[in-house]
Amino acid sequence: MELHQVRYFLAVANTLNFTRAAEMCNVTQPALTKGVQKLEQELGGQLIYRERQLTHLTDLGKAVFPMLERALASTEGVRRRAREFRQKKVAPLTIGLAPSISASLVLEPIAEIRKVVQGLNVELREESPSRLVELLLEGVVNLALVGDLEDKPDRIDDWALFEERYVAVLSPSHELAGLPVIGMKALREAIILDRLDCDVAPKVHRLCFPDALPHYNHRSSRDLHLQHLAAAGFGIVLAPEHMPRLPSLKALPIEGDPVWREVRLLAVQGRRYSPALDAFVKVARLRDWSLPAGSPLQTEQRGHLEASGMVARLASPIS
Repeated sequence: MELHQVRYFLAVANTLNFTRAAEMCNVTQPALTKGVQKLEQELGGQLIYRERQLTHLTDLGKAVFPMLERALASTEGVRRRAREFRQKKVAPLTIGLAPSISASLVLEPIAEIRKVVQGLNVELREESPSRLVELLLEGVVNLALVGDLEDKPDRIDDWALFEERYVAVLSPSHELAGLPVIGMKALREAIILDRLDCDVAPKVHRLCFPDALPHYNHRSSRDLHLQHLAAAGFGIVLAPEHMPRLPSLKALPIEGDPVWREVRLLAVQGRRYSPALDAFVKVARLRDWSLPAGSPLQTEQRGHLEASGMVARLASPIS
């Protein structure tokens, strides 16, 4: 089955006129008729009743028409996307985020590279750190932000971006909400809302609850779900300090700041970087993550980069 045969059939099906269909396809009428006949031979049945003023589709023609229409549209979509890639009109970037790594962390770097990378298309994907490593190696994601990571393959490059502490997130009506700092004894007696598949959970257990497991009455695999539970007074969420919170919640430091993690950027070693990936890695590595996003100092730092021409050179090969 040739694509031009499908195109000829669809033109006839839409016009019910061989002459006008041939004009639409910019071919002679005999060539169009021959193409439709070959398609009929391929499918093993007549697709069009050829009558002077009453040309119409057969039952087989009606049955295959929507499928052939979708097939042609898909093929043309593939060609269009390939053409956009060649002309650099589209630049896909898939970013993997480990659980509890907030999407807010990547918004400012994305905004920066969007200024210099034409056609940027970003996809965010949340998976466990080990799964993100697999997806990196498989080429499904281009880069990943993770916290604590064990057994990193040699083929994975990684760069430390920043360290952050864990805080207690709770409702203002919680019995501990009035404290300036939550002590370890009070924390161990409180109900902790469990984040399933959390990469930092073993460290939390080891440092904050060395003698017994926390009181876990409620669980979820989503931070937002846990925040809603906390807002309703069901317990405390132990969360990274940077994580956006519901306005109805407050965050308190934990006595001695016992739990910290290092947020790292991962990419596959030795692969050729696309302009979008290269730009993101550069922005992420140059950014001062100790400054809050949108702060005057962060804005000033970005201004220095732009003035020096660094942002304009983001698409150049990474060193």
